[in-house]
Amino acid sequence: MIARLSLRLRILLFFAALAGGTLAAIGLGLWFAVTRFPALAGEMSALVQIGTVAGFASLGLIVWVWFLFDKNVARPIDLLAGALRARAHSDVVRPLETEVAKYLGDLAPAASAAADTLAETRSALAEAIGRETARLTAEKARLELLLSDVPVGVMICAADHQLVFYNSQAAEFLGAGSLDVADQPGLARSVFGYLREGPLQDAYRRLRETGAGDAASDLLCTAVQGRALLAGRMRLLAGEGEAPGYVLTLRDVTQDFAVSARREAFIAEALERISRSVAGIVTISGAAAEGGDAALVRAMEAEVAGLVATVQEIARSNQERRPETLPYAMLRGEDVLDGIKARVERAGQAIRVTPGALMIGCNAYELVGLAALLCAEIAARPGVGDLELRLDEEFGGASLRILWTGPALTVAALERLLDRPLDPALPDSTTGRSFLAEHATDIWPETQADGREALCLPILQARRAVRRPEPIVRRVTYDFDLLAQEKRGHVLKSGLDALTYVIFDTETTGLMPHQGDEIVQIAAVRVVNGRRVEGEVFNTLVNPGRAIPPSSSAVHGISDAMVVDAPGVTEALARFHRFAEGSVLVAHNAPFDMTFLRRAEGAIGKRFDMPILDTVLLSAVVFSQHEEHSLDALTHRLGITISEEARHTALGDAVATADAFLKMLTMLRGRGVTTFEQVLTEVRKHGRLLQDLNA
Repeated sequence: MIARLSLRLRILLFFAALAGGTLAAIGLGLWFAVTRFPALAGEMSALVQIGTVAGFASLGLIVWVWFLFDKNVARPIDLLAGALRARAHSDVVRPLETEVAKYLGDLAPAASAAADTLAETRSALAEAIGRETARLTAEKARLELLLSDVPVGVMICAADHQLVFYNSQAAEFLGAGSLDVADQPGLARSVFGYLREGPLQDAYRRLRETGAGDAASDLLCTAVQGRALLAGRMRLLAGEGEAPGYVLTLRDVTQDFAVSARREAFIAEALERISRSVAGIVTISGAAAEGGDAALVRAMEAEVAGLVATVQEIARSNQERRPETLPYAMLRGEDVLDGIKARVERAGQAIRVTPGALMIGCNAYELVGLAALLCAEIAARPGVGDLELRLDEEFGGASLRILWTGPALTVAALERLLDRPLDPALPDSTTGRSFLAEHATDIWPETQADGREALCLPILQARRAVRRPEPIVRRVTYDFDLLAQEKRGHVLKSGLDALTYVIFDTETTGLMPHQGDEIVQIAAVRVVNGRRVEGEVFNTLVNPGRAIPPSSSAVHGISDAMVVDAPGVTEALARFHRFAEGSVLVAHNAPFDMTFLRRAEGAIGKRFDMPILDTVLLSAVVFSQHEEHSLDALTHRLGITISEEARHTALGDAVATADAFLKMLTMLRGRGVTTFEQVLTEVRKHGRLLQDLNA
């Protein structure tokens, strides 16, 4: 029992026992004197006064000695122990502060030397490991880059269907294009929160029943968000025991199915119309052959004309639908024209380019080759000048025109040019004619209103260009240790590393939530399997529905103008609840932040009933409750730097709190505190600092 008490409390109990023993000894001495020497009985009042004075003097002396001992011995030992533990179980390298332990003799210098030696050893070890793992790190980065840019979504799931790995494409499919981070996938979350469960369960069961390690199962499933239709392939992971995880690759076939359905409907309608016309012609033809009636002949001619018109209408409609089925990516027209210009100028010819603000769908390599070939042939003709290349919005798509002054290019000459290979260096190079066939288009000469000659090449797939989007950050998110992690039981009995944490922070209009203050920003990061997941971040400004006082804006830098278009408190906290679902909430001074969250529970229809940890209480457990436990003091003690720009922003403080929390988890494990239940037991010893929110 006593071993569980802190050092300072044990020393206090020791001096209390010493004081009690001293008072008892004085009392016993007086009693012995009176009983042994009866003559002193008449002097009892004097003896009592002497005993009382001696007792108070002894008690005062003991309290004074205890105070000095606590201040100069017990407390410095506590501080020294916390500092040593921080350096033993985390990567704090700041020199040990020995001034507080100046009365402990050689203990402080010895502890400082041990800490310095540990830091040097760690540095040397880290350097050696860094050299040995540099090659592996480079290969890992290359692999991540490749996986982040493959044109299909790739996911790896554990046997309980929790996400262990996903790339950017998979995140887009699972989130169905939602800009809300709460709808995006996260490690250690069930894939069934993003994809319909039935097809995945069926494919997984089939693969397990086959027992073949190289078997794969194709499937078709639907995204929970947005109803995107996804074609996938599932393959079990080899060597994962009786309940293996699996790899799932996905591609979006929603548009493919829609185009196919429209085309099938078009073909069915065309066949029905042609069948009706043909049946009418056959009937009328038979009747005309038997009776020789001129009216029937005219009727048959009318039916034939109707059939011809139907076929022409179907052909025209099919041509209009053709762009849907062309398999070309959309490219910026100005980039394609710049490629043609570079090819022409490399051949020593001058050309002007007038690009339109259009995106075009085509085989850019072949189009550049065809246009450069035509420009070279036209420029080589006598009397040709002022060569220009222009892209216009036309024909329901776009048109590429080569314009010049001088003699026209005849149709016969154009036909000969179309039969030439686009790249003479390649034996099987595509010709201009095959390019036109593949793109379902044509090319013809024409004369412009200003007298210039031109070649017109329609491009069926086109749309207007918009502002260039910001570069997409492609990344892969993974933690393969989740595949081997023991499955969670009840949270209280769970190991600290087995839990998922959401570390969050808020910025508010003020410090009085019960007097109408509200949240103006909330941010959070996720910690899975003992590490912060870089790509899983929640951060949003919040419109508090009231003015932000200038004194608050001076602290966090958020003004009324910045939150005008931000979501309201109810919407923002509903999104945060989705992000934090199934996790342990962690905050610095959690009762303050939780007051704002729990006040909104009725409006969002959800309860913030997740388990909660407070880094203030964890700091008290690790460093004793007599230390300062502000976020600045804690991060300084743990060697964590918060930039001035990030301090007092919700995201900056959340990241700093997460880094401090991870370091303290390591220190708790060093003290033998390994489960959530044990952490709660420890923090409740410091309940006078803050309210326990897990009751």
